[in-house]
Amino acid sequence: MEKLKSTTVSLIVFMLFNVNLTKAQSFEDTRRGFKASYVSEYKGDYNAAIVNIQKVYKENSYECNLRMGWLYYLAKKYDSSLKYYQNAINLKQYSVEARLGYIEPANALGKYTNVYKKYEEILKIDYNNRKANYWVGVFYYNTKKYDIASKYFKLVAIMSPFDYDANHMLGWSYLNLGKTAEAKNLFKKALLNRPDDISAKTGLAKCK
Repeated sequence: MEKLKSTTVSLIVFMLFNVNLTKAQSFEDTRRGFKASYVSEYKGDYNAAIVNIQKVYKENSYECNLRMGWLYYLAKKYDSSLKYYQNAINLKQYSVEARLGYIEPANALGKYTNVYKKYEEILKIDYNNRKANYWVGVFYYNTKKYDIASKYFKLVAIMSPFDYDANHMLGWSYLNLGKTAEAKNLFKKALLNRPDDISAKTGLAKCK
């Protein structure tokens, strides 16, 4: 009986050792796959970089899906890029980086509604995200909703007072709302950042 117990314990220890060894080997394979993909990416061989990750790809791996999204984007295979970025988002629902990644191929495909939705999702996670606030502001500006657009641009300008994009777009938003004095000051700020900017000069000239 004692011998049987000893044999059982030894078997369990052996199995656990093998499981841990397999996990370690699996991680090393993944690490080497990522390393090889970085080398291929650096060389501009995006298809090879994709193959490097495919060899170690795991469906439930956020990192693998994020990497595949990026590589397919570089290879200009935008639909595949969107799929993998969305997989990454599904795995990590609060990921801002995966949503920012998704936006690039969506833009390339002209899927601007999807782009806007992803920026809105980012703002629900990170209210102060500069990029998301700016581009949501641009969306409202292009639909001539200048009062709403100005709120987004103003937040960017508060966070980055010398930011050209924020001051320039907030200036145009205020100009369209008839707030010429505020617009004038913003265009001047924009011109301190880009002294020869035609759009800011045009906006300033209209502030009379």
